[in-house]
Amino acid sequence: MSYTAPLKDMLFNIQHLAHIDQIAALPGFEDAGLDTAQAVLEESAKFNEGVLSPLNWEGDKNPSSWKDGVVTATPGFKAAFKQFAEGGWQGLQHPTEYGGQGLPKTIGAACVEMCNSANLSFALCPLLSDGAIEALLTAGSDELKATYLENLVSGKWTGTMNLTEPQAGSDLAMVRSRAEPQGDGSYKVFGTKIFITWGEHDMAENIVHLVLARVTGAPEGVKGISLFVVPKFLVNADGSLGARNDVHCVSIEHKLGIKASPTAVLQYGDHGGAVGYLVGEENRGLEYMFIMMNAARYAVGMQGIAVAERAYQKAVQFAKDRVQSRPVDGSVKASVAIIHHPDVQRMLMTMRAHTQGCRAMAAVAAAAYDTAHHHTDAETRQQSQAFYEFLVPLVKGYSTEMSLDVASLGVQVHGGMGFIEETGAAQYLRDAKILSIYEGTTAIQANDLVGRKTVRDGGATAKAIARQIVVTETELAKSGSADAQAVAKRLKAARTAFLDVVAFVVNNTKTQPNAVFAGSVPYLMLAGKLVAGWQLARSLLVAEDLLAKGEDTAFMQAKISTARFYADHVLVGAQSLRDSILEGSDSVTALAVDAF
Repeated sequence: MSYTAPLKDMLFNIQHLAHIDQIAALPGFEDAGLDTAQAVLEESAKFNEGVLSPLNWEGDKNPSSWKDGVVTATPGFKAAFKQFAEGGWQGLQHPTEYGGQGLPKTIGAACVEMCNSANLSFALCPLLSDGAIEALLTAGSDELKATYLENLVSGKWTGTMNLTEPQAGSDLAMVRSRAEPQGDGSYKVFGTKIFITWGEHDMAENIVHLVLARVTGAPEGVKGISLFVVPKFLVNADGSLGARNDVHCVSIEHKLGIKASPTAVLQYGDHGGAVGYLVGEENRGLEYMFIMMNAARYAVGMQGIAVAERAYQKAVQFAKDRVQSRPVDGSVKASVAIIHHPDVQRMLMTMRAHTQGCRAMAAVAAAAYDTAHHHTDAETRQQSQAFYEFLVPLVKGYSTEMSLDVASLGVQVHGGMGFIEETGAAQYLRDAKILSIYEGTTAIQANDLVGRKTVRDGGATAKAIARQIVVTETELAKSGSADAQAVAKRLKAARTAFLDVVAFVVNNTKTQPNAVFAGSVPYLMLAGKLVAGWQLARSLLVAEDLLAKGEDTAFMQAKISTARFYADHVLVGAQSLRDSILEGSDSVTALAVDAF
């Protein structure tokens, strides 16, 4: 099935929830108003629908392949990547100083979603390049920036993130790759890195690896980790490519999903040492790598939304085409398309509401990011940064867990045909599974939400969000419509449950850490449900206003119906999550380890 970008929903969020007019008033974004957003999104849709989407199924059937250290991308990917780069899509959000277009994240995030909906495996390559660019912009020396950024921004070269090793997993304190200083300011890097997305391929002239390693004599643990640029090909003084560096792909993984994206095992220094260049200062590598990781975490959340959208579209089309069984209300005496059956409608509405709620949440987070980086007022920047950082684990954790549920429902809508690979529904479920794992599992996102985002400021940011939600509740109450009243009721209950959990987390993390962290993922799920539901409640208010003005009646009514469904069927889960967190921690750890 072909993919159709949900442009109307994206532009609704950008205009009415993210307030692109306010973003366009920020320094540097003067030309990035609604007209620009619409033009960019329409061009992005053409490319992703016409070029990348047709390659998605091909990539699942014919994955990237490895032979004698050489990785060859799925047929068609190399030509598509050339078009991607030539279209300026890699540099969309990056500085004009290095050849980018300098557009806000508020616009760029929608384009990222489209790319991932069209072809998740393909989209992972530019995603990692984005992270490498951000890290170099933040911590790279002028020389490193001059050497690497323009070619990364243009898509002529690609970037990777090299963190984990066979013995380390997510525990980066156990990283053992080493870096030996050389007399010319460079380093020789030795070690093995695993799970390196697009760590080797034939789509670009050079691959710029950002590698965590320990300088000889560095302290143990995370305080002794440094970050290095290690290019596949060394770069000459004039910018041309030189000799092949001592980094080689020794294998790629065989995976459940995202099969066209090569996940490489990279070996550094088997032939004398890979030449690397220090990013920033020694022993601050993890700090710099988190710049890449935070950019990637938001982007992975967008992947969850993207896969959910693709699964939803396919399920809707199948439900409209598949004729089976008479309606339960007897309104028709013959078999009908299954979309007329209430339980199929329930599944489709669940898919739709989850996807649109997370998309709205991500759009608002993107606007906060833009405000945090460009607003002229320091206090506004600080508040926006805190809001954005609180939302990142929700966008990443909640949206990716959501995508699994939505993709699974997509298979269910197909019935037995969904279990057959040729129908295509199963690919979305297989692809979605990795999203809740890489760039930090859902538990790692939840630990971040508890420690850095809630306990550190005593729950101040969480409570500030709750106060904003109260404003929306008040506006819903003023509306007077039955839908608005119902949503207000559910939203208030969810907010109250959220505040109960915030108080529990703040008051007990130090004294009863096991009790708090037993409920850390449920806390993340509760917060995600609440914030996504809040954004859909805001959508309802806008849609009611525009509906009263006679604007796009069908779309606005659908917005209202979707928000109401989310409140009735998703937000109601907040109370049960609250109860399990506050009252159920003992049963999580009650069973003796030997009894498992």
